[in-house]
Amino acid sequence: MLRTILLGILICILVVGGLVGYHAYNFLTIPPQSPGETKTVTIEPGQSFDATAKMLVAEGVLRDAAGFKLLAKVTEMGGKIKAGEFEVSTGWTPYKLLNYLTTAKSIQHKLAAPEGLTMRQIAKLAEQAGLCSSQAFLKAARDPQLLAKYHIPAKTAEGFLFPNTYLFTRRQDGDGAYVVEAMLKEFWRQANFVWPTAKPEGKNLLDAVTLASIVEKETGVDAERPRVAGVFLNRMAKGMLLQTDPTIIYGLGDKFTGNLTRAHLEDPTNLYNTYVHPGLPPGPICSPGLKSLQAVAAPEIHDYYYFVANGQGEHKFSKTLDEHINAVNRFQRHSRK
Repeated sequence: MLRTILLGILICILVVGGLVGYHAYNFLTIPPQSPGETKTVTIEPGQSFDATAKMLVAEGVLRDAAGFKLLAKVTEMGGKIKAGEFEVSTGWTPYKLLNYLTTAKSIQHKLAAPEGLTMRQIAKLAEQAGLCSSQAFLKAARDPQLLAKYHIPAKTAEGFLFPNTYLFTRRQDGDGAYVVEAMLKEFWRQANFVWPTAKPEGKNLLDAVTLASIVEKETGVDAERPRVAGVFLNRMAKGMLLQTDPTIIYGLGDKFTGNLTRAHLEDPTNLYNTYVHPGLPPGPICSPGLKSLQAVAAPEIHDYYYFVANGQGEHKFSKTLDEHINAVNRFQRHSRK
């Protein structure tokens, strides 16, 4: 009788062991689909392994969350899974999936923001790159706490979103703060090259970035930037109006149709109208690049007060109004021809 019972127990153990072994073999060697299809999955920062395993099952790239957790424990790879967005396949075995999620680089989304763009233009680029909505970007760029964190002396991040090409791991929460923060961090990193010793603060910093943004808009020639900065500084030192078109255009916003009129030049309600209001406008009109910031930090010392485009991508600089008028007439005639 005892022998029969022991034999029955042994058979049960063998059967159970066989079933477990068979299940384990199937789990480890047979993928969810054959042939597989590519899926994009996202692992959020701080997401638990249990939540990750369940998400992978829901996405169809894994069949058994418990088996996956056991595999991770045995291989000691569970704590090595990275946050990010990954392209995986339903044709992969669990071990290949686990190995990929612990060794591969996540998908990077590029944001190319050239010099001279406004905050709104950068927000649209962020949306086009799939990083966040334009509205989410602008909300973050106006967040007082975020601005205070990065010592931005203004009510928005306009001018301080440093132009560069960025690579981001896309987040799924829709928040644009991570994009804005990356650009503000880059501003301060680049500021070390502009002001290697003492950096301006508060209004002095805002004025420097504002002037740099005007220089950025006035010339695309790097060699001219310090001279253009010097012109504006000379004009302010003499109490002259800056009289620069890009500030008016910025103040008009969506109302600008591509043509500045005399009414625009005489409009006192446009706070960015430097043909009417003395000194610098209330804030930056775009994101200046490194060369424009350096030009303001180290402007060319000269006696020029005017400049006009020469029709060949550069400018003619003049010391007197008469010289300037002659230059304007000459280049306008050349332009008409």
